[in-house]
Amino acid sequence: MSGAAAMSGELDPGLAAFRDEVRDFLDTALTPEIRAWTARQAGVFSEGELCRLWHRVLYEKGWVAPSWPVEHGGPGWSPMQKFIFADECAKAGAPKLPAMALQMCGPVLMRYGTPEQKAFFLPRMLSGEHYWCQGYSEPQSGSDLASLQMRAVRDGDDYVVTGSKIWTTHAQYANWMFLLVRTATDGKPQAGITFLLTPMDVKGLSVRPIISISGEHEVNQVFFDDVRIPVTNRVGEEHQGWTVAKALLEFERGGGASASDLKAQLATARSIARAEGWWDEDMAFRRRWSELEIELEALDVAERQTAAALMAGQRVGDAVASQLKMTVSTLLQRITELTMGALGGYGAADQRDALGMGANVPPVGPAYALTPTAKFLNSRAATIYGGSNEVQHNILARILLGA
Repeated sequence: MSGAAAMSGELDPGLAAFRDEVRDFLDTALTPEIRAWTARQAGVFSEGELCRLWHRVLYEKGWVAPSWPVEHGGPGWSPMQKFIFADECAKAGAPKLPAMALQMCGPVLMRYGTPEQKAFFLPRMLSGEHYWCQGYSEPQSGSDLASLQMRAVRDGDDYVVTGSKIWTTHAQYANWMFLLVRTATDGKPQAGITFLLTPMDVKGLSVRPIISISGEHEVNQVFFDDVRIPVTNRVGEEHQGWTVAKALLEFERGGGASASDLKAQLATARSIARAEGWWDEDMAFRRRWSELEIELEALDVAERQTAAALMAGQRVGDAVASQLKMTVSTLLQRITELTMGALGGYGAADQRDALGMGANVPPVGPAYALTPTAKFLNSRAATIYGGSNEVQHNILARILLGA
């Protein structure tokens, strides 16, 4: 796919046929029940039960791990096929699966895991038997991840781990965690970090919910009280976990397709404004909407160019990844703010009891008033998680200055 084609969105016949195949599949696989449950989701990822259901549907199709090679059970897609699949899922409103296993830990194990680790963990990630969470951030170590303090002391064939992890997404659903621990305190902070894997039902591990301002239980704090983790569950060499962690972040921030999801949210803002009578009367609102529409078109082109570059075997680089991450997170916040403006007084209603798959409480006001407030509140964290905007600016500054 050429640069010109990437900018215009044109596809060659083979990719166009693949896109049509994805659309046909989604038309059938996204049942009315799944669509209804997805419409009640306001978090970054769908709830655990819905994730498991959609994971199973994609697994049976052979499409649950778009980035995985054929030898590990993946479809062996090209970067452009992966982009098309993500793009069509966003357009169709498919449930959002967590990235921790298939997009992050799985590729890390393929690169750094032992043959035994690959044979045990990869098939279970693929099937959904293992539901993973990420143990990176700590109460005093978030974007400055190298400052983490959770200690792991070698005791024979085990590491004894003490401390806590925080903002652990979906830890309440997970049965496995990958985590970073400190195994040495001398030298540079990065030099004493080790990458481990642990089951969640091990003695001494406990999960405490953190309820977000939107009322959702999406993140948690996880406590380790002398938890024993076998040395065989170490990925890579001792003290070399920072190298593994950097590779994982590379997978996390790889070429995505966020523009279509954001376009759908922007379209929702317009439909609400029309229903509430704002659209024809408020020229300032329409101007802000149009500005966002233009910026989303630019983001769409940038994401397609990134996919085309990856398909051509080029490296995207940290600068592009940081720029895209900042652009997506700030656009998300601006779109949710605009949607709240369109919603008017309904935006003040606390809808938390009406959210989620098991809720049987009707929304306050029309159906379109159910999720915008929760999405607005949830998106306040978008410029923090996954590397704060301040960190991304520092990355760009170091690249530009050659530091």
